[in-house]
Amino acid sequence: MSKTDGSAWDARLLQLLVAVVDAGSITGAAQQLGVTQSAVSHLLDKLRAITGDPLFVKSGRGIVATARAEALAPRARELLRELQQFAQWGDFDPAQWRTTLTIAANDFQRDLLLPALALRLREQAPQVLLRVVPSAVPRLDMLRADECQLVISPRPPDGSDIVQKRLFEDRYRVFYDPAVRAAPRHRADYLAADHATVVYEPRRSLDLDQHLAAQGVSRRFVVMVPGFSALPAFMLGTPLLATVPGLLALHTLAGLAHVKPPLPCPTMPMYLIWHQRYSQDPAHRWLRGQLDAVVAQARRAGRLGP
Repeated sequence: MSKTDGSAWDARLLQLLVAVVDAGSITGAAQQLGVTQSAVSHLLDKLRAITGDPLFVKSGRGIVATARAEALAPRARELLRELQQFAQWGDFDPAQWRTTLTIAANDFQRDLLLPALALRLREQAPQVLLRVVPSAVPRLDMLRADECQLVISPRPPDGSDIVQKRLFEDRYRVFYDPAVRAAPRHRADYLAADHATVVYEPRRSLDLDQHLAAQGVSRRFVVMVPGFSALPAFMLGTPLLATVPGLLALHTLAGLAHVKPPLPCPTMPMYLIWHQRYSQDPAHRWLRGQLDAVVAQARRAGRLGP
């Protein structure tokens, strides 16, 4: 390994390392950074001299990161984040905020909240890039490893370094195609029907399904899909029932009718979740405030419960 002083590293080199790892090519990294390919190659030569490693080698028609580059990239991301926080601490101006913000959310909460958040970001923080990834069943390491900066989920992971805030509460409804069948009239009618539901990987069913099964309520599931957005394709034109969050009637399941379940069901809370490293960060606090505003606006419009 090179004995070069660590002060030879600077933010440009950190950004370059991350950009080439992410893009998987010199051309892609140059486009991402807004510089020429020759500038990327020059800085890459400097990086190689500092680390004593080729960092990227040819693979077919492209390049691939070496083990050393793969090991350095996560630390480079963390250092860039710390530099960004250092520069932003104190007065925060969202118009000057440059970052890629990653939020983990499944299709229900994604479609309900994040389009309005994206609009706010475009208006107030136009240099922020919003990336949305599926949360499935949220994992602690998603937040600890900074794979995402926020999670929106009814299932906060259990960790002493994880912070959660309740956003709203929803009630379950029974959805069906009114062109094919009538609403289930009573418990027996409901239990006699064929049902569709959502099962997240790995084999994690909805909280409601787990609750009803624990109460001894047995339903016949003939369709299980990985997300709510897949339900309409399987339900339209069929007598299937799906007991899912009622707010889906606002977007994903707008083409189906819905009624109150003919048996007791718990409510479904929704939480905003983040790692405590961001609790006092001005940019992150501003971001959480924007989501609070999105929820408040939806509640005033009658689209959300308490």
